[in-house]
Amino acid sequence: MRSSAHSFRSQRAERRPGNHIALRKPGYAVGPGLSGYLERHGRSDRIPIAYEDLLRHDGLMAHHDANGRETLWTTVLLRPAEMEDTHRRLVELYRMLTGDGRPLPHLAVAGIDFCGFGNSQPFRVKILNQLNDNHDYFYIKKADASRVYGLELEHLLSPNKINYIHSAGTLVEEHIIGIPGDDFIKDPGRYGGHLNPVRLCKEFVKFNERCFVRLLGDMRAYNFVVDVVQDFDQVQYRLRSIDFDQQCFEGRHRIYLPQFYKENLPFVALARTHIGPATAEQYAEEERSLLRKRYQVGAEQVEALLEVMHTEVISLPEHVALLRSELAAYHGCPDFKRCTTMGAVLQLQLKVMLGL
Repeated sequence: MRSSAHSFRSQRAERRPGNHIALRKPGYAVGPGLSGYLERHGRSDRIPIAYEDLLRHDGLMAHHDANGRETLWTTVLLRPAEMEDTHRRLVELYRMLTGDGRPLPHLAVAGIDFCGFGNSQPFRVKILNQLNDNHDYFYIKKADASRVYGLELEHLLSPNKINYIHSAGTLVEEHIIGIPGDDFIKDPGRYGGHLNPVRLCKEFVKFNERCFVRLLGDMRAYNFVVDVVQDFDQVQYRLRSIDFDQQCFEGRHRIYLPQFYKENLPFVALARTHIGPATAEQYAEEERSLLRKRYQVGAEQVEALLEVMHTEVISLPEHVALLRSELAAYHGCPDFKRCTTMGAVLQLQLKVMLGL
């Protein structure tokens, strides 16, 4: 069996072009099997405001960043007669997501933004604590089965826990804190002091491995964040996915390897300079070992999720056929060619990569 660490090393010599995702991914409704899983595991609830409710706004206004540049987000303008009620319901939803739903009178909505770019077309809600002017964000999106599977697999198999609620076509997600990968790599010294290149490279190799093992695609630098943590003697890093729309959708296996995106070349170049093939393989094996332990700890729930994935369509037939063929060749494992759904492909991928 060849690991993705081998692929990470081989890129140095072959200079292969980066990945390219040509078409926008279609949306997939959350089916009855996944809905039942979410209900059994406390991920579903009745919510006070749905995605469609926010579409009934009064208009959109360009949103600018701190430097005055226009962003992909637009500010939502609510109808004056509906503003108070909408804000009240949004605060109630935030309390459901982050706590036990009890009233907290000092919370208020400080802004609502909308992004028409991407599959989930999210609304971003800014919540302000009026006691200390601290603020937080959460997101309201179109529910998409691929994204729900991605969130749940992230929660179960990665070192990160994620809070989200699904309700009748609406997906509510907490904000994932971190610096966008493309911003961070331009000037790492701005964030958390002196750059520790070896630790950053180690985390990128481990992140690369996590994505490939659980088949999470499209991890370009702007789709993950860097969480900078000050250790007692130096800086530590954690790379976290923030976009889960491409969970088990694409057919090419390289789509699931962040190292092959041109947007991530600065991370790859840093790794070429600071760690060698043997070290990269060591870090990849460490991550597979941790993934194996997380799988075993939550085996009942992981396997219940995979059982549901076997029965639901979350990709195109030609993508399933291509991925099973490429993984069969990559791993030297003909069993992949018998997989008929992305759920079956992922289940075998986990078995082969983690030695289950």
